[in-house]
Amino acid sequence: MDSQTQNVFRALADPTRRDIVQMLAVQDMTIAQLTTRFDMTRAAVKKHLTVLSDGGLITVEAKGRERINRLEPQGMAPVLDWLSYFDRFWDDRLANLKKAIEGNKK
Repeated sequence: MDSQTQNVFRALADPTRRDIVQMLAVQDMTIAQLTTRFDMTRAAVKKHLTVLSDGGLITVEAKGRERINRLEPQGMAPVLDWLSYFDRFWDDRLANLKKAIEGNKK
């Protein structure tokens, strides 16, 4: 697994960061807006945002004095690619099971 994929999984490993991703899927938000939704300091929220940014899951845009956090959905691509392997794995296993069951009915 390459380092970018590891960074994405690391970013998604924490429930607070997953909550932030879900919130940013609805709307772009500032650190201040996100901080009001959690029982933690602004600095703690900023650390979570840094991990999400390092994982390529969000981008931050400076707008005057504010920094707007925006979800980058394509950042999920490494996770989806990794999971698609298991989709194929189970599709193959279930197809083989179906063949075995149908073969035994004859």
